[in-house]
Amino acid sequence: MNVVYLSIGTNMGDREDNLKFAVKRLAETAGVTVEMVSAIYETAPVGFTNQASFLNLALRLTTSLSSFEMLTVCQQIEQELGRVREFRWGPRIIDLDILLYNHENIETESLIVPHARMFERAFVLVPLVEVSDRSTEQLCLAHEALESMDIQKEGVVQWKKSVSVEEFVRFEN
Repeated sequence: MNVVYLSIGTNMGDREDNLKFAVKRLAETAGVTVEMVSAIYETAPVGFTNQASFLNLALRLTTSLSSFEMLTVCQQIEQELGRVREFRWGPRIIDLDILLYNHENIETESLIVPHARMFERAFVLVPLVEVSDRSTEQLCLAHEALESMDIQKEGVVQWKKSVSVEEFVRFEN
């Protein structure tokens, strides 16, 4: 089984429902088991700052899928929610990023693992550290990078506490 860490973010529409939809779809995917979901963090936008705040979380999952099959699943979920890529760092209904895939280093046109900017982004590192098992060198680097950041300055605030995967994907009417 492959161990994968994902980052999910959204700043359009019903942000919490967008996150729940994405996690639920991942949990329903054959060959994928969502092991842990972080708390939800509200974060200031990066790059293009004239937009709404984001909700972000991280997941730890196990999968029999290859890294490229996992990328396809993530992109399909983005399409289901209506993701449109208008410009870099712009508003988005959902964004699923593969942060880590086992201990692998992958660099292709369509996939870079570890994620190219994850060590520079508190909104990625804070939830990632929460779901990590600290067993990989890459996650140790994430812990070190996080310790050197001023989280308040980075605009990362816990929005909702962590719950089990089952509780997280349960939609309340």
